[in-house]
This record gives sequence, C-alpha cells and structure tokens, in this order.
Amino acid sequence: MRSGAKVAVVGGVFAVVVGGVGYGAYNILDGLGDSGVGGGSDAKTTTAEVRTGPVTKDEIADTSKEFLAAWASGDATTAAQLTNNEGEAGPALTGYSESAHVTKAVITAGAATGSKVPYTVKATVSYKGTTKAWSYASELTVVRGLTTGKPLVDWEPSVIHPDLKKGESLETGESKTASIEAVDRNGKVLTKEKYPSLGVILDELRKKYGTKAGGTTGIETWINSATADGADRTLLTLVKGKPGRVPTTLDAGIQAAAERAVKKYPESSVAAVEPSSGAIRAIANNRADGFDAARWAQLAPGSTMKIVTAAMIIQHGLGTANGPVKCPATVPWEGRVFHNLNDFSMTDNPTLKRAFARSCNTAFIKPVLPLGEGTRDTALGDEASRYFGIGQEWKAGISTKDGSVPPSEGAETAASFIGQGKIKMNPLNMASVTATAVHGQFLQPYIVPRSLDNRTFATASPLPAGVSSQLKEMMNYTATSAEGTATQAMAGVGSYKGGKTGSAEVDGKATSDSWFTGFSNDLAAAALVQSGGHGGTAAGPVVAEVLRAGP
Repeated sequence: MRSGAKVAVVGGVFAVVVGGVGYGAYNILDGLGDSGVGGGSDAKTTTAEVRTGPVTKDEIADTSKEFLAAWASGDATTAAQLTNNEGEAGPALTGYSESAHVTKAVITAGAATGSKVPYTVKATVSYKGTTKAWSYASELTVVRGLTTGKPLVDWEPSVIHPDLKKGESLETGESKTASIEAVDRNGKVLTKEKYPSLGVILDELRKKYGTKAGGTTGIETWINSATADGADRTLLTLVKGKPGRVPTTLDAGIQAAAERAVKKYPESSVAAVEPSSGAIRAIANNRADGFDAARWAQLAPGSTMKIVTAAMIIQHGLGTANGPVKCPATVPWEGRVFHNLNDFSMTDNPTLKRAFARSCNTAFIKPVLPLGEGTRDTALGDEASRYFGIGQEWKAGISTKDGSVPPSEGAETAASFIGQGKIKMNPLNMASVTATAVHGQFLQPYIVPRSLDNRTFATASPLPAGVSSQLKEMMNYTATSAEGTATQAMAGVGSYKGGKTGSAEVDGKATSDSWFTGFSNDLAAAALVQSGGHGGTAAGPVVAEVLRAGP
C-alpha cells in the first residue's frame, strides 16, 4: 500500500486514509469468508508451488477482498497486481482517481456466486470545488493465473464500471460537447432515464448537434469512446450545461411501447418507421452487451427477405401474388438441396400469396431458375438497391449500418432468396423494406430534420405499378388468414395490417434467430430476437406491441 496509508480492520470494517484524502471500504468481508486481508490459504504458498484446478471458495474470498480493499484505498498498483492483466488494470485503476476524480469510494461486496463476486460502489466525485455522490453496482470474477496458478481477478474494464468496455476510459471535467434537450415529434422531452434504449442515441445526437442547437457545456463524468467517431457516454452530471433543443422524429408513445416490448425477450431489438415520410418513430434494444442491434446489426434476416424476393419475382415476370406456384418439400440448386420447415409441401394448387403466407422456401427459389445464371446471381441485390434503398449509405442523423445484398453464385444465390447466404440486415433495414412495400417508394429513414446539417438523403426508384399493392396483399393475407404464419402474432393489431415472419439459421447455434416485420396503417416495424426461434413466437409479439401504439 502507498506510503502514508493507515489501515485498520475493526469488527469486520476496513477503513483507509491515504494522503489526507478519505477512502473507505465498508463491509467488504460480507459473504467472502472470515479471513483477514491477506490471510487466505494461498498467502502461505511457496513460490515454487503452482496450484491447479478451479479456484476455491477461500481463494475467491481472499482475492476479491484484497482487490476491493486496495482499489477502495486508492492503491492502484497493489490492486492491479491482483489481476491477470496488470498492464491494462494499472492505468485504468489509476485513472479512477486521477482522471475520473473519485475522491472517496465505499465498496460493499455481496455474497459470491461461484467465482463471481458482486459489489456496490458509493463514490464521491470532486472537480474544481464541485462535489457529487455517485453510486452503481458491478461484479468481478476470480480465476486461476495461467502461469503462476495464483487466484487473480479476471480483468475487464467493467470491473471499474459495468458500462466500461475495452479501449474506453473514465473522465471527469468540462464536457466536450454542449448539452441537448432532445424532444419527440410532439415536443415531449426524451431522456435516457425514461427511455433507456435511447441512451446511446441521445449521446450521439449531443455530439453531432449540441453546438448547432445552441447548448453550453457543463461538468460531467463520462466514458470516453474507444473510437474517434464514437460518442462519449455521460454517467454523472455535476453541473448542468444549458441544453440546446434538438427535434427528433421519435414518438414518445411508440418509443415507450418499444421499450416495453423488448423487455419481454433477451437479446431483442426493434425499429419503427413511418412509410409516408421515412421518419423513425422508435428504436429499442434489450441486450446484455448494450449493442444497438436495431440499427447496427448485420445478420441474415431469414424469410422476412421474401418481401424483396417477391418483388423481384413479380418484376421479372416470374409470378404474381395470385398466380400459381409449386411448393415441393425440397428443391435442388447446383448441388445443394433446400428444404421447407419440417419438409412440408403444398399440393392444393397454391398461389404465390399463399406460399408467402406459409413461408414456403421452395416456392421462392424454384421460380428464379429460368433466369440466366448471371442475371439471377445479381437480381436480388439489384432489386434491393434500386427499389428498396438497401446499401445506399443512409444519412439518418445517427449512425446506421446499411443492409447488404451482395452478388452471389451457386447455392448461395438460392439461399439469398430466402434471406440466408451473404445477406446482412438489421431491424431498421427491414422496417424500411416494409415501409417501402407499403408506400410504393423508398423514403430514407431519418431521426432528425435535414435542416440541422443539410445532409443529402439516399434515394431509390418507385416500385413499378402494381408491385406495392401485390406486396401489401401478400403481407395482409399472411397476417389475417388461417394459414398465415403472422396471424397469431398480429391478432391484436387492428385496422389494415400485414406481416412476415422469418427464422434465420446461424452457424453453431441450435436455435435460429427470430425475425418479424409488419405494418399497420402508417407505421412499419421490424424486430430481431437473437436465438429466439420462430419469427412469430418472439419477434412477432415485439412488433405487434409497437404497431398497437401507432396511429
């Protein structure tokens, strides 16, 4: 421990005073065993002895206790030496006091669960005469060192704060960007406290538009982004800046419904778009990693992609919504056999609309065979780009990942027609696909007015006459007929509606990703639930709840 530190253990309470600055770690012995600091069984192990096997209960207790005590006392060197990555832990722990300006820390540990030890941190942040309390919870894991065999804290930045990721750091000071007050389309203030999914979006809007909106800076504790183009994330406000008003297209009611919907399923995301304008009405996520998959994911969308495939089939004269198709259980394509779910087939003179409703894979592969090899390898990508705006570098006012439908060959071409192969999408992309099908023309999704920065929107050609009406008819039938795979999920959605389910197989996963996209009146939405199974089971209810909140 640093020179000048005084340590006392009295009645199970650990208290430290370092260099005239008070630190305290109270109740760190709770749930971690009865040994004193440094008194674990491993403390008597000779340097020649290398232990193996899982860490023991006593080792977990002693190691976590010593680490938390050192951290709370401000002794970054000792704390870092108790981790399995001293090189990264040292600067991060030093920065806790020197960069984040934490002047006091009270860390209370809970009972260990296996090798994980949860704890709460009650800290005080002080900067240029301004002081504010800061509290949060996190956890650490004790592992055995690979070379020494010693029990060590498995170092992750989240040990310091649960939102901290690799390459990021904590800092307290005058904020880099001006404060904002983001409002929905009706002027209602949007906050990350009320709408947690908007946290990363509000931080990004602040970085891009805070100065333009006339805001001023304050004093804050924040997470520095790991990338130059990323947005810093505010954790604590010591002194508020004057916020500049930033209008958004979001709808507070629809956003609230989206927040509720994703909470019902882990690893779920949803986005909603207004077909008549392209305005984004809601974006929400419920993910353990905090990733904004609703606009950043790049995953196969499964059979929701059949909306684009159907448009391609109609435009190439290969079929119509009410025209006949064949839906055998399997279909071969250049050495690979494609199957329907459970190898079902339709032998009662099905139409393209009915095959779409039941999500017959073979009916969306077989009709494309007559196209020439070169044409069919690029036909879907051309359709997606020219008419649905996929891959057109959207400038939504926040960062988004464009969908991707690259050229393919061989069996991958057939796979792309049913949303597999090389195709990559996210819920915002698929909500836009549905919005285009409903409106008849792609209108680029956006979340703030163009007037804020005079950016140029992506454009695409209108769908040819009759294509939009056929797509809407097919989606409506899928969401209302007895044989439609979207009917159950959309049962509670009123007015004119439509939907499409999707289940995307992912290599190495036993359960497919659940996708669903649908519309009701002038609102389109799409959802993804990773490893959620069938599209109508998980993603479907998410979309339905969002649509019920719409017009």
